[in-house]
Amino acid sequence: MKVIKQAEFEELKKQPGVLVVDFFATWCGPCKMLSPVLEEVAEELAGKAAIVKVDVDESGELASSYGIMSVPTLIVFKDGEAVKMSAGFQPKEQLKAMIEAYL
Repeated sequence: MKVIKQAEFEELKKQPGVLVVDFFATWCGPCKMLSPVLEEVAEELAGKAAIVKVDVDESGELASSYGIMSVPTLIVFKDGEAVKMSAGFQPKEQLKAMIEAYL
């Protein structure tokens, strides 16, 4: 799964469809637990939703602009608009259902 920065995020956000952004930190235990789950969901939803990661330590300004207060935090964007925000670890089924609701 690709880790992106502000400029790439802005480009991806402009594209139609569903974009899921995982705001994470390399030192975060729950982030490390969520990563393989998110990888599986990304594989299963390939071509339907774009799923990327943003390191809050490297892209603090971007994280702040969305009010990220804890990690991991996922934001689902639909056609460039933030439609769902979820903080903390989630099981695969719950995570996939959350994303599929916007496909």
